Amino acid sequence: MALAVKIPPMGESINSGVLAKWHVTDGAVVQKDQPLFELETDKITVEGTAEAAGRISLQVTAGTEVKIGAVVATIDTADVAGAAGPGPGSASPVTTVAKSAEVSPAVRRLAVETGIDPATVSGSGKAGRVTKGDMLASATAKPAAPVAQPPDEPRRSSQSEGGPTPSPIAPSLSPAPGGRQTRKKLSPLRKRIAERLVQAQHEAAMLTTFNEADMSAVIGLRKKYQDDFVVKNGVKLGFMSFFAKAVVQALQEVPALNAQLAGEEIVQNHYYDIGVAVSTEKGLMVPVIRDCDQLGMAGIEKNIANLAQRAREGKITLADLEGGVFTITNGGIFGSMLSTPILNAPQCGILGLHAINDRPVAVNGQVVIRPMMYLALSYDHRLVDGKDAVTFLLKVKQVIEDPTRLILGL
Repeated sequence: MALAVKIPPMGESINSGVLAKWHVTDGAVVQKDQPLFELETDKITVEGTAEAAGRISLQVTAGTEVKIGAVVATIDTADVAGAAGPGPGSASPVTTVAKSAEVSPAVRRLAVETGIDPATVSGSGKAGRVTKGDMLASATAKPAAPVAQPPDEPRRSSQSEGGPTPSPIAPSLSPAPGGRQTRKKLSPLRKRIAERLVQAQHEAAMLTTFNEADMSAVIGLRKKYQDDFVVKNGVKLGFMSFFAKAVVQALQEVPALNAQLAGEEIVQNHYYDIGVAVSTEKGLMVPVIRDCDQLGMAGIEKNIANLAQRAREGKITLADLEGGVFTITNGGIFGSMLSTPILNAPQCGILGLHAINDRPVAVNGQVVIRPMMYLALSYDHRLVDGKDAVTFLLKVKQVIEDPTRLILGL
């Protein structure tokens, strides 16, 4: 029996994507739930898995644009020779991985590629879960099992009404001896990011205002209570939860930053879903933490850790990325001293955090060394006046420099 492998539905706003990579070769025997391909859309990257065991026949080459519901391969479920692995009682890494619901797609893929059974790897994730980093560390310490290499991947081709048309074989992207350039197409996600950033600059009257915050109080709190916080909550206390709570208080005081423009109407939001920018291999994503005004510090930290891990493992969903009212981006983790962040439309404000550096500052007439961070607020001047933007940023600064305001609601 031939089972069709189709591109799964991923929401009303996604109609097609690029089949970026096959994880299997044509004619290979696959197991149920084994990762088969990687699909890149303009919003998320997802993996397609096998619904049954059998021998697969690929019908679409990597790099082809495919529509939702298109058949990209078939699996002959009657031809399962070798699907049981090396022999009786010996399960292949794929079989072992497929039985574990706690293993992420990234870990499953590495298990297939390296031949390492995640069950034999010591997990550093929550509740001992094996992460992508654990698999990579294990792979460096242990020789990986040989894996069949797929042929050169062709480039993306056009789409016809009858289904995807395989694209011609593209030349290798590896530079020729002495070559100075290579070329490759933008991924759908990177292309979408580029379009949104340019759109934000063209459509919004974007302006950035700056301030700086003395991080001494927050650093002192983290140092004093970090161990107890981890024991009680199972997650570290980071800087982002302080800034998320500070932003909520600032939005409550300056509601102009919690609005968006819709044609000739101003849409005023009365909820506090804060987006936190996360850097991934595919590009920048902004998963949203819901109802930050109702969450404690531990709740925010757990949400951040969970969303960041899912984004980096390719498990983020459209629902995780939608509905934010304000965004926080932290270039400081990469060493950025100062920047002017671009708005995440249709939001009218974004807060940029930067590196913490010891600098001489004047305190009560004395020059002292303090850990200082530059803060940058980019805003849409069509909705937000300069006074509101400065007031908002000053409020964030006050809360960060005196975190007791979070407790007192000041």
